[in-house]
Amino acid sequence: MSGEVIVVGGGVIGLTTAIVLAESGHRVTVWRAEPARGTTSATAGALWWPYRIDPEIRVGAWALTSLRVYEELAHKSEETGVRLVEGLHAGTWLDGLGPWAAQVAGLRACPQGLRARLPLIDMPVHLRWLERRLAAAGGTVETREAERLPDAPVVVNCTGLGARDLVPDPEVRPVRGQLVVVENPGIRDWYTSVEHGGPETTYFFPQPYGLLLGGTAEEDDWNLAPDPVTAERIIARCALVRPEIAGARVVAHRVGLRPARDSGVRVERQHTPDGGVLVHNYGHGGAGVTVAWGCAEEAAALATSSPAPRSSG
Repeated sequence: MSGEVIVVGGGVIGLTTAIVLAESGHRVTVWRAEPARGTTSATAGALWWPYRIDPEIRVGAWALTSLRVYEELAHKSEETGVRLVEGLHAGTWLDGLGPWAAQVAGLRACPQGLRARLPLIDMPVHLRWLERRLAAAGGTVETREAERLPDAPVVVNCTGLGARDLVPDPEVRPVRGQLVVVENPGIRDWYTSVEHGGPETTYFFPQPYGLLLGGTAEEDDWNLAPDPVTAERIIARCALVRPEIAGARVVAHRVGLRPARDSGVRVERQHTPDGGVLVHNYGHGGAGVTVAWGCAEEAAALATSSPAPRSSG
């Protein structure tokens, strides 16, 4: 066994990072303020796709690494919550995507946009599976509020929106997403139509627990309370694509705050004044699930490479 690592943050980014570290032989403890079901990750629509995330030059590699993991996990979908599902990105075209798109098998153009069979993840099930996998690797989870980043030899900061105050990093800010869960009227394919500059999006994802409808992308909005008018607009937009959605019974409302960062995802290593190592892994915007495993591997490598010598003064 190697040295001890504290991972602060228990959403999908923190758990995947902790798993990579623990399965490499490190003693890992995850600090989280609340159970995984209370994190932003639990509310995610969780379709694999690089959405509202920068820097583009790094995102592609992280996303493809994660795609390969999810493709394997889909072989045990009931256990992992990962399924490969067919769908349409309406109004999205290959020439608007980065080089990563050429490595997505089955991504193909059609008159409406791009069709693909992509990982779609039931996040409550997936988060529980991640916790079990971490425990099987010897990792532990502690529920504790971090008022500051801990003083420890190796710390990985996966606090998402919390990094705004903990680091502190004023570049971190919320992008509010509201969703509606309805009884699925028989829809099997997912659908997205995104206006990248506007606060409204249209998408629906068939999940085992119902049809997840979205959504919004409201920058700098911290409000976690569902807005009834917004919910009605979401349902109406989705029903324009599939009219049967209009009559579906509403099961639940969800709101999540995407942890955006002005200069993009931060995966970076620092040395603390006492000679310890602090690795940051936050700012994943609307694509934390999409890049989780790629970022986890990079952050774990940064955390466990040889630290700088301690000061003798």
